[in-house]
Amino acid sequence: MEYLSLVMFAVVCLALLLGYPVAYTLAGTSILFAAGGALFGVFDMAYLQAVPSRLYGIITNQTLIAVPLFVFMGVMLEKSKVAENLLTAMGQVFGRLHAGLAVSVVLVGMLLAASTGIVGATVVTMGLLSLPTMLKQGYSPSFASGAICATGTLGQIIPPSIALVLLGDVLSSSFQQAQLNMGIFSPESVSVGDLFVGALVPGMILVGLYLLYVLVFAKGNITVDESQELPVEQSNVSLLSALIPPLLLILVVLGSILGGFATPTEAAGVGAAGALILALSKRQLSLDKLKEVMMSTIRVTSMVFLILIGASIFSLVFRGFGGEELIENLFASLPGGVFGAVLLVMVVIFLLGFILDFIEITFVVVPIVAPVLLAMGVDPIWLGIMIAVNLQTSFLTPPFGFALFYLRGVAPPEVKTGDIYRGVAPFIVIQLLLLVGLAIWPNLVTWLPSVL
Repeated sequence: MEYLSLVMFAVVCLALLLGYPVAYTLAGTSILFAAGGALFGVFDMAYLQAVPSRLYGIITNQTLIAVPLFVFMGVMLEKSKVAENLLTAMGQVFGRLHAGLAVSVVLVGMLLAASTGIVGATVVTMGLLSLPTMLKQGYSPSFASGAICATGTLGQIIPPSIALVLLGDVLSSSFQQAQLNMGIFSPESVSVGDLFVGALVPGMILVGLYLLYVLVFAKGNITVDESQELPVEQSNVSLLSALIPPLLLILVVLGSILGGFATPTEAAGVGAAGALILALSKRQLSLDKLKEVMMSTIRVTSMVFLILIGASIFSLVFRGFGGEELIENLFASLPGGVFGAVLLVMVVIFLLGFILDFIEITFVVVPIVAPVLLAMGVDPIWLGIMIAVNLQTSFLTPPFGFALFYLRGVAPPEVKTGDIYRGVAPFIVIQLLLLVGLAIWPNLVTWLPSVL
């Protein structure tokens, strides 16, 4: 009856497509299948006795404390107009360069990714601030919207990324489970900090490829001389005041993690406090705005933890039906060994990225496949970065890419949906090339963590 586990997974995906809430769908479907299985004698309800300990483990997990702190940091920086000031300053610095505004968009997107780590917030912010300006300066709608969507998704891979925090926690548990299954009773560990370090080189390569693309292809996508619409002149003082504070905050947060001075959770606390100080120093903070930031943080954090609770129940029932053994046997029988197994997982995650958010995939799919892959000898840091880049690609892929919906919601009427789809196509190719590159040269991911 182990195939019931796959039926349950299919029912969950169908319910999500119909629009039911993720957390309730995961928990409700799992409990219904467990009850039906117990009724027909094919499921042992003793598996559900582990639910209380799972819930206690979630609420006492030190790593997951980083989630509300990083969310608070990102929302506070968004509401305090740091992004707007950054874009204006970058536009001034690169204003006279060919494709200067496009270069500014990529660089600001990178900095916002490193300071917010939230894809939706970055895409919406960039769409509101830079898309009208790019259209005004003669950029084609497809080129402008593609650049904004692609750079907005950098928050998926560039630390401190919420996606990497969640992936790191799940992979840590999966890695320990895989080693215990192999009879290793003093298992090694992998941390969120390891994933942050491993993501740095691929993230910078991706930014470099984006910049290369916009510089090479901007000429054919700009119909007027950009020098006619230069940004308003700024003094050196205002430029520095816009650039230095967020850069300093990013340096402190990431530097403390990379230097081993703080855990990601402690660094998230520093980042949240730093964002609050930045907002105060710019006189962009009021009680109403603080309340708005805190409510946004609570909503996102509650969603994450509710999904995690639902996913925990799902994984227990999946295991109770023998789904884990089914996946293990499937991977073992695939042609190509480890390569075939990894390729199948990447394809499945890419396709699921059309209909599921990265949080659902991280909590539902990764715990199912990761222990099996890690037991086959796959490096956990490399696997985590491959999954993150893969999910980032699915964020961009028509017709269901989430970044496309985010931008469509704030784009001017003259930007058609087809323009957005055409615009992201080259960036999807770039990200697929990066995935292939990481598969061929895994040292691009593993070298820096091994050094540090």
